[in-house]
Amino acid sequence: MARHTEKAPGDAELLQGTLDMLILKVAALRPIHGYAIVQRIQQISREALQIRQGSLYPALYRLENQGLLKSDWGKTETGREAKYYSLTKAGRKHFEAETAGWKRLCDAVSLVLESAE
Repeated sequence: MARHTEKAPGDAELLQGTLDMLILKVAALRPIHGYAIVQRIQQISREALQIRQGSLYPALYRLENQGLLKSDWGKTETGREAKYYSLTKAGRKHFEAETAGWKRLCDAVSLVLESAE
């Protein structure tokens, strides 16, 4: 799915489904092609997350087949043809629900880690 650039003690691999949520987040900002999605995730994560093409493109196809993303062909900054992905209404609802669930999970994990026991 996704991997970290350097494995420091305590680093964990992304949970299954997290890549989908990250893709939906980036595609929610503006229509974007696959390579730019990878670059944006790396940039936002300060290079901590690097997505392999072997993980990205199956996820993009899956999200499109589920009706969460739509795609249109367009030209990149360099003039090449590329498929641009954007969120559908269903994708936005799904992303909001997944984000809320992720925040609940993070809060619950934080409670356990911060407990005095």
